[in-house]
Amino acid sequence: MKTNKKLPVVAALTSLLLALAALPTARAAPDPGSTAGGLLPTAILTVLNAVGDDTFAVADLAPLMPHPERTQHYGPYPSGSPDSGSCGNDWAQDAFDRHFTVHDNGDMTFTVVQQFKRGSFVTNGTVFSPGACDATDGTPPGTIDANVTGSMNGYFIISNVGLQTSHSPYCNATSMTNEGCTTTIFINSHFAPCYPVTCTVTTFFNHYAAGDQGLVYHSWKNASADRGGNQGDISSMTLP
Repeated sequence: MKTNKKLPVVAALTSLLLALAALPTARAAPDPGSTAGGLLPTAILTVLNAVGDDTFAVADLAPLMPHPERTQHYGPYPSGSPDSGSCGNDWAQDAFDRHFTVHDNGDMTFTVVQQFKRGSFVTNGTVFSPGACDATDGTPPGTIDANVTGSMNGYFIISNVGLQTSHSPYCNATSMTNEGCTTTIFINSHFAPCYPVTCTVTTFFNHYAAGDQGLVYHSWKNASADRGGNQGDISSMTLP
């Protein structure tokens, strides 16, 4: 019964994928943001390379920094967000706790690390799997069924953040609330407002994992180029 539901989809998807293959690969993300990987402050990069991406995503970062006295922690802020796939479609709904670690670079700028901890996802039945339009690691395109569940964790690193204007414990320092917390709300209410050319997500890593559930691929790593790029997929079937 499950197979019969999928068969009519394959022919239509094959022609769609031919067109999609010519499009630039989109970054999947639990939040919208910049896509480019970039240079990181030495303090952040040293910790990241020492512990690895998955540990960095869930660790208490402040004690690991060379200058922990210059590091602040904010959160957790319970949050949720649609998650976009490499084809540009929202393939799942995420739930997670946001944590922000603010590191003073000592040169009048700050680096903000946002971690997504205790994360989970549930797929919404969209056609394309999260990695369907990125075959750079050799994983074939696929589809994903609705109501597939799994875990996720990850991080964004926002570089070149300027003047800190608030130390409020709230995600939204302006309205003093944690409701509707997003990356942009935290940054723009705690620092002088950022603009895309000066304050961007330069490095990111998100790891998704799912149990059996009839899947052919169970793990997807969505990362900027400086963290190895995308790897794997979470899909119910592959396409010809």
